[in-house]
Amino acid sequence: SAQVGQGFKLHQPQNKVYVAVGETFTLSCTTSGLPEPGPVRWLKGLGSRNKTIYDQIKNDPSSQVTRAVPGSDTDFTIHIRNFQPSDVGTYYCVKFIREKTGEKIFQHGSGTEVSVRETTLVPGVVAAAVVLCFLLLGLFAGLRMYRRKCQGRVGSPCPAGTVAMGSFSSVPLQCCAGTPGTPSEVLDAESSHLPSQQSSKEENDIHYADLQPLPPAPQRGRSLGTAPTEYASLRGAAK
Repeated sequence: SAQVGQGFKLHQPQNKVYVAVGETFTLSCTTSGLPEPGPVRWLKGLGSRNKTIYDQIKNDPSSQVTRAVPGSDTDFTIHIRNFQPSDVGTYYCVKFIREKTGEKIFQHGSGTEVSVRETTLVPGVVAAAVVLCFLLLGLFAGLRMYRRKCQGRVGSPCPAGTVAMGSFSSVPLQCCAGTPGTPSEVLDAESSHLPSQQSSKEENDIHYADLQPLPPAPQRGRSLGTAPTEYASLRGAAK
């Protein structure tokens, strides 16, 4: 009995442990030598505000904490399931002894600091995210090209033509391809669109011009040497 308690050593090797939320982590603790009577417990913190995490005597199999080697008198390693941020703290493996006045701490480990580990993206997830970004960029570029192509079909210029206006010289006429059958929009070209009065700014786009020759005038009443003339009135909306 004189050797009971002599040579007893408690070993808690872990200094820090990083755990992701929801994971199971392990706290290691082993003893050697002949211990005095008293349980081994795991405490979260030391002092008056400590919390008992595992008790050798009051072990609850249904709790969050389980023994790695059930029933062992030297290996008090435990597993803690479903780690949560509230589990962050410093854990101590503690050997208690019984005295007449109650239990007291005989030895304890240096403590294991448990912290939250940020979840990192695995290489496969990173690669998938990069591929997805390239696919989205390609889709966006394709949509832009398709949109420009559609706009080019609707607003592409057709070959410039000329139209004779009375006794004036031919006036260049530009149009944009439109839907056949679109009603003609008429603008009085005799007063505001003469060749000498055309603006250098190409701001008037004519979407469609339907030019029809005048019906032949009756032969009678027409003076000799007067040729029939054709004219067109065009109207375009300014941009």
